[in-house]
Amino acid sequence: MDNFEDATEPVSPSGRFFNTTVLCAYVFGFLESEVPIEFSQAKYLFEDVFLPVNPHFSSIMVRDEEGEMKWKRVEVKFEDHVKIPTFPENESLELYDQYFDDYVTKILMERTPQDKPLWEIHVIKYPTSNAAGTLIFKLHHALGDGYSLVGALLSCLQRADDPSLPLSFPSRKSSASSSPSKKGFFRLFSSTLFSFFNSISDFGWSIVKSSIVEDDETPIRSGEEGVESLPCVISNISFDLDQVKKIKSKLGVTVNDVITGAIFYGIRLYMQEIDNKAGKANSTGLVMLSTRNIGSYQSIQEMMKADSKSPWGNHISFLHVPIPKLSQASLSNPLEFVWKAQKIIKRKRKSFTVFLIEWLLDMELKLRGHEVGAYMCRFKVLHD
Repeated sequence: MDNFEDATEPVSPSGRFFNTTVLCAYVFGFLESEVPIEFSQAKYLFEDVFLPVNPHFSSIMVRDEEGEMKWKRVEVKFEDHVKIPTFPENESLELYDQYFDDYVTKILMERTPQDKPLWEIHVIKYPTSNAAGTLIFKLHHALGDGYSLVGALLSCLQRADDPSLPLSFPSRKSSASSSPSKKGFFRLFSSTLFSFFNSISDFGWSIVKSSIVEDDETPIRSGEEGVESLPCVISNISFDLDQVKKIKSKLGVTVNDVITGAIFYGIRLYMQEIDNKAGKANSTGLVMLSTRNIGSYQSIQEMMKADSKSPWGNHISFLHVPIPKLSQASLSNPLEFVWKAQKIIKRKRKSFTVFLIEWLLDMELKLRGHEVGAYMCRFKVLHD
């Protein structure tokens, strides 16, 4: 990354944080198509739809004369960023599923070149059991967070009913406000006080968890150095939305609560299958989540405005979420486990810990630099 005089836009602190010698993070997006994907379609998507979304998609990071990282616009070549792998022809869907999984595993561990814009599009023109063709977007986290980058991917799509209309999604409905009363004021005061003490407790526990206390060694945490550099495999599972909604109604929770609880339950079952004692081991999930206070979808055009309430970029924090332990009751009744997971998530959701951790991370980046901040983040991941 050499010096360039015409590099003017500074790289954000979080952008530098995600692109250091000790931390390199990507956001992957998968678009599945019901029809095979042609080369001409991929070229059109690249030149006319994807590149114009954001100037950073045609920029690289360079260091100016004062040592500051900035974005520099460069010429983007189709062949450098659009990858079209070749698989054997006329194979079964089961084999193509395996080829697909092996290919994704390979590109997960590869770093994109620093002398080219930090993204790639992989065009899978072969059918799988899920789709006739697949586009894989590999986007460096320095470009933006999940909300920004998913918005970029959605901007590549058109409405089926009327392509001339902008893409839209239903807004999150807020509960109807009730008239003020002494009972309502007392409930609000109690809830705020409870959240305050929870936030202080959770924030202190997160600091201790990140620096001193480690999880137990289990089938999902070996404790060995360098494990983050080993090859990993992506697995996927489909949930029946009708069943999810039934559980949601029965427990009085959200769809996300049900899915998160089911994932935690699956992790615990896997741990116990490998090691019978691991079902009760101390295990923690380090969750990266958005700190945006938004209730609806925002287009790329809205995010790029100077006065946007949710601008493009990285607005994230980390949260330690303890995974509930397996009990005999939860083995015979999985809903009890989902309920326990939901209680933990609800407590975390009402806490201000994510914002305190975001503030702490910003202070680390400003006072200790991005390499040190990235090292501390890596240290936190290895402790969980």
